Amino acid sequence: MMSKKCPYEKKCGGCQYIDLPYEEQLKKKQKETNKLLSSFGKVKPIIGMKDPWHYRNKVHGVVAGDRHGNCFTGIYENRSHRVIRVDSCLIENQKADAIMNTVTSLMKSFKMRPYNEDTGYGFLRHILVRTGYHTGQIMVVLVTASPVFPSKNNFVKALRKEHPEITTIVANVNNRNTSMVLGDKQQILYGKGYIEDVLCGKTFRISSKSFYQVNPIQTEVLYNKAIEFAGLTGKERVIDAYSGIGTIGMVASDNAGEVISVELNGDAVRDAVFNAKQNKVKNIRFYKEDAGDFMVKMASHKEKADVVFMDPPRAGSDKKFLDSLLRLKPKKIVYISCNPETLARDLKHLTGNGYSVRQIQPVDMFPSTGHVEAVCLLSRREK
Repeated sequence: MMSKKCPYEKKCGGCQYIDLPYEEQLKKKQKETNKLLSSFGKVKPIIGMKDPWHYRNKVHGVVAGDRHGNCFTGIYENRSHRVIRVDSCLIENQKADAIMNTVTSLMKSFKMRPYNEDTGYGFLRHILVRTGYHTGQIMVVLVTASPVFPSKNNFVKALRKEHPEITTIVANVNNRNTSMVLGDKQQILYGKGYIEDVLCGKTFRISSKSFYQVNPIQTEVLYNKAIEFAGLTGKERVIDAYSGIGTIGMVASDNAGEVISVELNGDAVRDAVFNAKQNKVKNIRFYKEDAGDFMVKMASHKEKADVVFMDPPRAGSDKKFLDSLLRLKPKKIVYISCNPETLARDLKHLTGNGYSVRQIQPVDMFPSTGHVEAVCLLSRREK
């Protein structure tokens, strides 16, 4: 499969491998994963995508303007705060790009100014579009610098006239001088304020701040692989650590005895509880807590777990979490990683303390970029 030419490649820096044909990208990622992980066991062939373009279901644009008062969205130039105009991106959902272009074209007639970071003047800061891959539902989040949204009803009407497929529109207020995109306050301008999507047969509610994987096709591949590795028989007690909105735990619940889902972010836990009710999942419980502290408590109460699913951030897990895992002594650990370097570091710690690596499966979640995900099965060595 040939590579495509991206006009923004040099200034953006987001897609390090976009110039390589897709087969070459996969070879390169396989080689990198082998180099980091083959000392722990055989690394399986990487699972790529049939169509590695326009896969991102979450699209974000910084709003800016030119000298003539025309507005556009873009990205910050690599290592700077200059906004480069981007009208369409090869890895983003095309519908989302079209919606962002419509929003910026409406701004002029509504006398809406883009926010200027240096002067602190202006109104619209960012546009965020999230799409449900299976449901087709679309959420548009307009991030503004002020809570007062002039002629918001007419703006919503004009946007929906161009894009009747939009299912909800949210105004989020971010009046702080910060690199964070979303602020704390928001109001729903149209629809329910969230969208839903289906993943591995379960329906998930996604709000503006929910963490939800950006490549739904490969997420299903990754999660199905994780469930397969766990080899659940319907009796096991499972812990889903770093559980977010409850995705992996709920997918595992069909084949587990009980699932304990642990997550520190309160918004995510609220969404997870709602998702479980909606999917009529009865054998799952949610705890708003640090997963490491939670497992230490379980171990000190002589509680057991058969399988722990862990899906830490890019920085990997910390020693505190890994030590709590070792105290709990689950029979199996299914480690879902978005960074083979930190995975190698964490595997070293676990294999040095009674665990063996049984399976390593890389998955290409982010074609055109240098990122590689992997799912890894460890089991406790018999004494």
